[in-house]
Amino acid sequence: MASEEFGDDFMVLKPHEGGSYDLFKLLFSRKTDENSFTECPTGTHINEFRRRRLIFVSVVVQKMLLSMTKPMAWIGVLFEMWLNCNLSVLLLNLTKGKLVMPDSTSVTFRSTIGNIDKRVELDKNIQYGDSRYYGALSIMASKISYENEAFIKNTVTNEWKMEFLGSYSFWNDFQEQDSTRAFMFRDKRADSELIMIAFRGTPPFDAEAWSTDIDMSWYEVPNVGRVHGGFMKALGLQKVQGWPKGIEQGENKRQVAYYMLREKLREMLKMNENAKFIVTGHSLGGALAVLFPFVLAYHEESWMLDKLEGVYTFGQPRVGDERFGEYMKQQFSVHTVQYVRSVYSNDMVPRLPYDDSVQLFKHFGSCLYYNSLYEGEVSLISLFASAHLSIKILFLDRRSFSVFSTTHIRNL
Repeated sequence: MASEEFGDDFMVLKPHEGGSYDLFKLLFSRKTDENSFTECPTGTHINEFRRRRLIFVSVVVQKMLLSMTKPMAWIGVLFEMWLNCNLSVLLLNLTKGKLVMPDSTSVTFRSTIGNIDKRVELDKNIQYGDSRYYGALSIMASKISYENEAFIKNTVTNEWKMEFLGSYSFWNDFQEQDSTRAFMFRDKRADSELIMIAFRGTPPFDAEAWSTDIDMSWYEVPNVGRVHGGFMKALGLQKVQGWPKGIEQGENKRQVAYYMLREKLREMLKMNENAKFIVTGHSLGGALAVLFPFVLAYHEESWMLDKLEGVYTFGQPRVGDERFGEYMKQQFSVHTVQYVRSVYSNDMVPRLPYDDSVQLFKHFGSCLYYNSLYEGEVSLISLFASAHLSIKILFLDRRSFSVFSTTHIRNL
């Protein structure tokens, strides 16, 4: 099993298994290793009631979500069909005795996320070479990652004038389905090129994806720290082998996110020694964007990490413990990687999995925080846990902003 690859310390929650009595024991018995809802080393006991309660809540919420998988999916399908219907055309067709439903694979079909914000054009005031360019391109790529392949290809090719490289659905070995989505494109320049990988986030009506966000499973990685189990599974963790250096992939094999994207990226980087790449994503996609360079580092792919220009995440959940954060900060420093984590104040996902004094999941690095009044705050965490530099960003309109800085103390 995967835990053997990482050592003897792990905690895997199994919401599909167990019954009411196991839920009762999960909350009131410290013998976690004897519970059907958990997989962990023999002798694992959790003495803190508060920590057992958090695990209990995680299992209960996951069970609720998984029980609603099909109803949520159907509601999502109907809702998106309604969003994409032209009411006047629909009524006209009904008078003719026809019922023509929108094609969910067409170039004009938009997801729920796409209907919330229909902009696809890039900001003409932010061009290549501008310090804001990578972030602006990343947020748009993260946004359209929720769309179908035809929509993404049309946007990249015709709106952005860039090269579409592919949109993919990847196999999750634990869920036993294609549930991880990502796409790649290339921005070619005269003397260099930029390759971007954008991971899809948590679709609003995908119970499996929400269950992954809520999951509190983790694996101990030697010399790294504890890493979120659900996100690693989504990226390509193998049931039996964990994270082998390579796996067999071919036309008749299931395509796994990390391994397929790594090989495609390796081929393109070798074609141009000046090429760089960026990984980005929103919500669950942000977690995968952070884990992708982690596995590259774990496999000692130093030359590829040297080509990594930046990691830009939006509404990213917590991925690992404090030691994992220190490991990633060291890797990003060694390979000169820009890591920017953007958070909206009312977004619940960056607060998942729940973290307090007894839990292990921690954010790391700087945070670009926005409140509901379009005021931003960049928190630069110092050596002292309670001190940080705050940069206030006041948005004058959709396309311009001013910046000034202040220093103050706040509990992080």
